[in-house]
Amino acid sequence: MSAIAAYRALLRIVGPAYILVAFLGRIPLAMSQLGVLVLVSSKLDSYGAGGAAAGILAIANAIGSPLAGTVADRIGQRPVVLVQSLVGAAGLASVVLVTDPDASRALIFGVAGVTGFAMPQVGPLARVRWRPITRDEGDQRRLVDAAFSYEGAADEASFVLGPAMIGVLAILAEPAGALLAAAVILAVFGSWFAIHWTSELVAKSSTTGGAGSEPLWSVAFAVLVVAQLCIGTIFGSVQTGTAVLARADGHAGSAGLIHAVLGIGSVTAGLAITALPERILYATRMLVAAVGLLLLSAPLLLVDSIGSLILVIALLGFAVAPYMISNFALAGILVPVHRVGAAMTLLAGATGIGYALGASIAGRLADEGGHTPAFAVTVGAAGVAVLLAGVANKALREARPYVA
Repeated sequence: MSAIAAYRALLRIVGPAYILVAFLGRIPLAMSQLGVLVLVSSKLDSYGAGGAAAGILAIANAIGSPLAGTVADRIGQRPVVLVQSLVGAAGLASVVLVTDPDASRALIFGVAGVTGFAMPQVGPLARVRWRPITRDEGDQRRLVDAAFSYEGAADEASFVLGPAMIGVLAILAEPAGALLAAAVILAVFGSWFAIHWTSELVAKSSTTGGAGSEPLWSVAFAVLVVAQLCIGTIFGSVQTGTAVLARADGHAGSAGLIHAVLGIGSVTAGLAITALPERILYATRMLVAAVGLLLLSAPLLLVDSIGSLILVIALLGFAVAPYMISNFALAGILVPVHRVGAAMTLLAGATGIGYALGASIAGRLADEGGHTPAFAVTVGAAGVAVLLAGVANKALREARPYVA
């Protein structure tokens, strides 16, 4: 089955409405981190405070998401995601209400933390649905591979549209308006994703066969968690460095639009990776993509203008989706089928923790030395990704696709 035929089959099975809803449902999370960073930084006039607030939101999401994923594995996604969507939407609105120069930073950070804890990880949960969705279809292995490639591209596309919406709305309606828009999108499309008929397939699958009785953690899975920590650090530091350079150039509100360029190449690469022969193992793809992250991020240390930053970020994006797709696909192979929800949300949570580290460290360094030290965090994280993929390559190569 060709890549195009696989994508057509997936669209036929679930229908275009599900694709749209699952995509829009993940955008508020992509908006929330940069939106909080821009809002708090501008209101409190401190990159450190903005980075800390965004980092706290990301860490709280990293803690809450695996817990929600574990519960969803046991009782189904519908009730879990519905509650998360409504509470998360209320939390985003609350961040806007409490962020003020005269407000206690502890209050701002606390509300950001509660919001992050509640927000659903729609992308990882959507990945969990594809195996039961395609269970009765021919060539399920190829369909699941295509689905994971699409989900990786969709995640990256959300991180194009999310920051872009923050950038546009920050100009038209201030950062506060951008976060309120994210709250509305989450309440509508997050809830719709929760009640979609595909959620019932996951519930039926996850409540049979002794869910939770098999071990989740292994050395190989731990490697994938650290790998996602690295990519999250890259995201957080790039966003922070971009915000710093944009503000220094007199275009602070355009930070989201500039950072969105990262996802253009990533979406393209993510959709194209399905065409790779199955003999090229995910471990090999992970290593090659990690090297690409390092080589393509290194020029960030030399950028000194918006134009050069856009060019470097656009090229860097081509390594991002292949790296993440390989990590999530390997998790689907290594983890028992009844623990996939917990595994996918754990990887997403690790990405959030990495984002928090990247944004926080880069923010503090930027307060002292500008955008270049912030981007040094990006390059350092990419170097760790290469080292990790190289050391663990042999163990990961032994993994083979799970067939339901």
